[in-house]
Amino acid sequence: MIRFMFRLLAYIALSLAIIAAVLDAARSVGASQLTMTSLQESWQSISPSSLALAETSIKTHIYPILWDPLMLWILEAPTFVIFALLAFLFYAMGYKRENRAGRFAAR
Repeated sequence: MIRFMFRLLAYIALSLAIIAAVLDAARSVGASQLTMTSLQESWQSISPSSLALAETSIKTHIYPILWDPLMLWILEAPTFVIFALLAFLFYAMGYKRENRAGRFAAR
């Protein structure tokens, strides 16, 4: 059941990465130059209140120094890259390994 949830999250993250990449590609074609939307811009356009809530929660409850160097670096990255990395990580966690003995080996 846990593997299924990780794989489902991986597929959702991959879908969001593809959507963000297509949007960036369309904007790039329209602007005639490479345009990549940062995660902060995407999050700000979807839900600015939750971005502010995440900032205050991390600064007050988790660790204040975590926001400035790490989270700001992540928020400046392109949206499709972050979601593609999340998809890879979730898929790796939900990956079902095959038996090392092989398919036709005696058990």
